Amino acid sequence: MHTGTAASLILLLVAHIIPAACDCINPIVRQEWRTLSKQEQLAYINAVKCLKSQPAQLSKSYEGVRSRFDDYQVTHMNNTDYIHWVVNWSLDVNTEAEFLSSPVFDPVYGFGGNGAYINTSSWTNVSIHIPGKTGGGCISTGPFANLTVNMGPGLNFTYNPRCLTRDFSPWFVSQTLNSSVVNWALKAPNFYEFDRRVEGGVTVADATYHSGGHKGIGGDIGEISDLYSSPGEPLFYLHHCNVDRLWNLWQHFDWLNRKYDISGPNTSYAYPYDFFGPKPYYNITLNYPMDFQGLLTTKSQIRTTGDAMDIQGNGLCYKYA
Repeated sequence: MHTGTAASLILLLVAHIIPAACDCINPIVRQEWRTLSKQEQLAYINAVKCLKSQPAQLSKSYEGVRSRFDDYQVTHMNNTDYIHWVVNWSLDVNTEAEFLSSPVFDPVYGFGGNGAYINTSSWTNVSIHIPGKTGGGCISTGPFANLTVNMGPGLNFTYNPRCLTRDFSPWFVSQTLNSSVVNWALKAPNFYEFDRRVEGGVTVADATYHSGGHKGIGGDIGEISDLYSSPGEPLFYLHHCNVDRLWNLWQHFDWLNRKYDISGPNTSYAYPYDFFGPKPYYNITLNYPMDFQGLLTTKSQIRTTGDAMDIQGNGLCYKYA
């Protein structure tokens, strides 16, 4: 699981924006969580808490936004239907004990553990039932045990305060977050095929590492399993940092060509992800606009998909360890 150097959570959320006149000479290094020092891990956790305590920028537009942390959640909720399909947070594990003992879930230097078990096998409002789920309730350990999620589930922008829930499925993690699944994606000959291998399908059997990170932690009813409000879970950002890392790795296997290789529908569940029937769409291009709703600085050069293709260009300046 890769993160920034923990100096600020913002380095993960919108990368590192530098003035247009500068070149990327000294890029920020995003490190795997388990390589950080204890002090760096605590600094990152405190940065998340700091965002929860800072005033929001978008509260006038959305009733449920109460903090700077919520600004980023609502931006994801608003953009999910339009950019979500254009995109090894866990080392291979062999047993449930190995997964649960990961430093990522440490109660002091990590993100805390699972929620209490809730039997959801008969629930009809669960989009997909995840085998091997072990939780579902509010988390009770770690620095985010008292964290309040203010929006969601789904596209609920109203103020809806509730606890942070997790629903670990070590079995699902073992099936989707492993080197075989990752290597299969990295062997894709073009972005169209790479994206399909990253996203997978909507059934358990068709899941790959993108849904694996969400459903492996969120199970049936954990916050990170929600398609829209998943950024209410702090682990969301570590997972998507790794999704970005693997895309960057795939690009650099053939950088000259893949720097400009982008495709996919402009809306969720449109071809080739039309699992629920045909849906109008058009293909993403390098000119597709990216709307961050004012969260980026005025110096940011990220306006289109094409601007974000290089993590060391157009104002972005970071690399992966």
